[in-house]
Amino acid sequence: MATEAQDGTLTVTDNRTGTTYEFPITDGTIRATELRNIKVSDDDFGLMTYDPAFMNTVSCRSAITYLDGDNGVLRYRGYPIEQLAAKSTFLEVAWLLIHGELPTTAELASFTEDIVGRMPVDPSIAASIGAFHQDAHPMGVVEAGFGQLSTLYPEAKDVDSDPERMDALYNTIAKIPTIGALAFRHNQGLDGVAPDPVLGYSTNILKMFFGSDYEPDPRLVRALEILLILHADHEQNCSTSTVRVVGSSRVDPYSAVGAGVAALYGPLHGGANEAVLVMLREIGSKDNVPAFVEKVKNREALLMGFGHRVYKNYDPRATIIKKACDDVFEVTGVNPLLEIAVELERTALNDEFFVRRKLYPNVDFYSGLIYEALGIPSDMFTVMFAVGRAPGWVAQWLEMINDNEQKISRPRQVYVGADERDYVEIESR
Repeated sequence: MATEAQDGTLTVTDNRTGTTYEFPITDGTIRATELRNIKVSDDDFGLMTYDPAFMNTVSCRSAITYLDGDNGVLRYRGYPIEQLAAKSTFLEVAWLLIHGELPTTAELASFTEDIVGRMPVDPSIAASIGAFHQDAHPMGVVEAGFGQLSTLYPEAKDVDSDPERMDALYNTIAKIPTIGALAFRHNQGLDGVAPDPVLGYSTNILKMFFGSDYEPDPRLVRALEILLILHADHEQNCSTSTVRVVGSSRVDPYSAVGAGVAALYGPLHGGANEAVLVMLREIGSKDNVPAFVEKVKNREALLMGFGHRVYKNYDPRATIIKKACDDVFEVTGVNPLLEIAVELERTALNDEFFVRRKLYPNVDFYSGLIYEALGIPSDMFTVMFAVGRAPGWVAQWLEMINDNEQKISRPRQVYVGADERDYVEIESR
């Protein structure tokens, strides 16, 4: 978090010219464009920074999510994730992310009714999903679905106008689980199940998956709510940054979110919880954990669900999910993989190799176990991640659109290719 101690100035001396420059420090940052003043001659373009994967580059000012990876802190709009997971509904958190404050009772009731009422999708979307191969990965189907939403709601292209853009944001939250459920049912060779306007958001998700006759235990509904809350936003991750970058072109929010879905599709981002289950099954028994850990230390195996690009401490979401496992398994029975997971966590957290590298369980380590217990197949895990992340995507998109400092995104490059050369006729090559 920004403090007065982080402000001040930075003095830089260019040893090439001997010239000294002074740059203001604000919120622990300097503006990268200030470095353009550092030149060796008047016709020099100026100094740039080289930062592959944006490891140390701030792209925006945001008031949505605060993340302190060193201390394992995550807050939405200032509210600790632990409190929100314990006390909020998912749609209450969605309102908070979009509007900046917790809703009143009346606001939440109206918002919940509005979102659930928007959950049905145009029949053309169901028809399009039916045209996919039955084994089509549901994330590809969801990605395509958002392209279709863009064509069904052309008014969303007016990104500076309310209510059009707020309609698009609400539609995104409402329709993404319906598209995902249609993709799931298509994989199963089953017809879609329409959402019921008298039911809650998460209850509707489970019934759209498993049929109108399915009556989910309230503990399972609450566990799903918690998972969605924990995934609702996570600062400038790959998919959120993608939504902002694509949205900076002033394209409609559906298209920007579709790009975010594509980014989340990647196994390094949204597919990690599925990889955890594969790993646990390969281990096979808690008795095999010590041997597996040695393989990891010898670079002969990968430890999935541990470590994070930002967190250098225990991911606070992992702590919450681990507790939610207990409630779910009271209903479904204990997943035998849980015993392996607990033993793997215990072994790793007591091994200097992992402690020294600050490798702690992350949100993916236990979430797949819950999804599997709910009866959701592994290729749907990333879709559920996208359903949870939708409020964060649209809140970040809205913040970006309203930020006067934001322009169309266009990173610089360092050209390392060939110098100018003449075209060679094909017969001479």
